[in-house]
Amino acid sequence: MLGISLKQLEVFVAIASAGTVRAAAERLFVTQPAVSMALAELERQMGVQLFDRERGRLRLSTRGKEVLPMALEVIERVQEMLRQAGQQPMILTGELHVGASNTIGNYLVGELLGPFISQHPQVSLQVSVENTEAIVRALLEHRVDIGCVEGPVNHPQLEVLPWRDDALVVCAAPTHPLAQQSGLKPRHFKGAKWILREHGSAMRIQAEQVLNLLPSGQIVLELGQVEAIKQAVIAGLGIACLPYAAAIESMSTGRLKVLDTPFLELHRRLSLILHKSRYRGALIDAFVASLSDTSVSMTVEDTLKTGSQP
Repeated sequence: MLGISLKQLEVFVAIASAGTVRAAAERLFVTQPAVSMALAELERQMGVQLFDRERGRLRLSTRGKEVLPMALEVIERVQEMLRQAGQQPMILTGELHVGASNTIGNYLVGELLGPFISQHPQVSLQVSVENTEAIVRALLEHRVDIGCVEGPVNHPQLEVLPWRDDALVVCAAPTHPLAQQSGLKPRHFKGAKWILREHGSAMRIQAEQVLNLLPSGQIVLELGQVEAIKQAVIAGLGIACLPYAAAIESMSTGRLKVLDTPFLELHRRLSLILHKSRYRGALIDAFVASLSDTSVSMTVEDTLKTGSQP
């Protein structure tokens, strides 16, 4: 007779997400002893250790990483079964964990979450904003259900779905010599001082690709946030390759100027990423569908035509 209960699986998933028994207990509104007992009984019945204990935190063991997507699938299938058996089967509830890379989480969050929230207001969304490398790692460890990133992702365990096109722009302070130069050519960028994102971010990779097309310059600053880079550029500390969405407000107020660089390829693709072994239940399918309905293409030329440029 099957002895594993749905509550035990919920405890296992909560600990995997929260990292500690205490945090899992708070999330499930039960006591810590109840969580510990449920986990111990699950491990006893399965005959495996699902977590490694490291300095007060619980990290998934090798076997635990294999079990987690199956446990998530069981829970979600039961939830879907209950929804379909109810009087209002189309109303989605529950939690969805989304990982968004820096630009998307800070400047495109309305486009990312708005359609889903309007269609499914009873779903609780939890969003973490990190660089692309961190989002990929969180997805592989099943700490987020779906990711939305700016850079290319190539991993055998991940599925990549196109969301929308986006544009980058090379920016400088209005008083910068390059901002005063008409008819810019690649040679004008020789010796330029650049401000870049940290290693591991999609913007860092994209900026390095731009630098490879230009005469040698100097990297004077590396910062972990787009907003920090923008403020450094405004202060005249250097030039940077920024997302158009991050630059548009400062462009309209005259604090930032976009350099005319038709000789550079500044087009990029924003994508959704999913774990291939993760069961795509109703919540994930609904989120993907909400973005599929709003996919758009945007080039540098489009943005500069529709935006404000002093």
